[in-house]
Amino acid sequence: MKIVNVILSGGVGSRLWPLSRKSRPKQYLPIFEEQSLFEKTVIRNSKVCNQVMVVGGVDNYQLSREILNKEESSNYLELVEAAPRNTAAAIAFAAFSLPEDAIMLVTPSDHLIGDQDVYDTSINQAIEMAKKGSLVTFGLIPTKPETGFGYIEHEGNDVLGFREKPGLIQAQSYLKQGNFLWNSGMFCFEAGTYLSELEKHEPEVFKTSKVALENAKDGFLPLDLSMEIPSISVDYAVMEKSDKIKVVPSSFSWSDMGSFEALFDYYPEGSKEKVDGNLVLGSGKHVEFVGLEDVVLVETKDAILVLNRSNAQDVKKVYERLEKENPGLLS
Repeated sequence: MKIVNVILSGGVGSRLWPLSRKSRPKQYLPIFEEQSLFEKTVIRNSKVCNQVMVVGGVDNYQLSREILNKEESSNYLELVEAAPRNTAAAIAFAAFSLPEDAIMLVTPSDHLIGDQDVYDTSINQAIEMAKKGSLVTFGLIPTKPETGFGYIEHEGNDVLGFREKPGLIQAQSYLKQGNFLWNSGMFCFEAGTYLSELEKHEPEVFKTSKVALENAKDGFLPLDLSMEIPSISVDYAVMEKSDKIKVVPSSFSWSDMGSFEALFDYYPEGSKEKVDGNLVLGSGKHVEFVGLEDVVLVETKDAILVLNRSNAQDVKKVYERLEKENPGLLS
């Protein structure tokens, strides 16, 4: 049975600027025990999957190639997007390239996951559901009232509804109710099942994605045909509309590593990155903090960022401003 880890690696990691750049997004930064999140993803899923397919961007596909060759993952496929068209299309490109009965384990490339045995159990449970025609998502049992994630309301493996990122009071309510899960952004289904549901609910995405892929050259998608594809997430396109949805409630440790707050929590006290209750990244200089705590200092060759960990989500606003004022600092 073909089980393919479809790795989506097109993101730029704007909330981790200036570490994360368009030329080297966060998933390729070797700052996790000298490995990158992309590398960890490949290794983690190789225990269950027998093939890797990367759907990435034209700006950084060579970075994924380097890692796959390093890991001697010779059995990999590659699709290179000319422009980002969101996850519904990215997954469609992969599904069109595989046999209808191939099981797709769709994972982002920038998650940090622990408890391998617990993780494998969840994956194998999802594979069995996928064989029966379900579109399976993974919901993480929440450990705190997190406002940075979407939520899944569930009863067992049945999905009752999806919820947008909540405010703090709503997140506290979800935690108290006990039947809400963090939406992990990971999926498992047969290629044919996904395509039939995509065609049913978003026929324009189905049609234009198919045409773009048919005109790809050596895995590189054409820009003109790509821009005709509606940009919509798989959640909105399929997962929130289909009647084939199931969820696997999961308890493996998980973080999307999407902010400096997540990195702050990742590095333990006593590590070289943690200085007096503050976090220092990228700097080769000696750093002292006086009268400050919960501060993140990030240094690169052309930029310095200083923030309080509680303002980690606001880094995206800096990124968006620099796109207009000084785009060279993003490359």
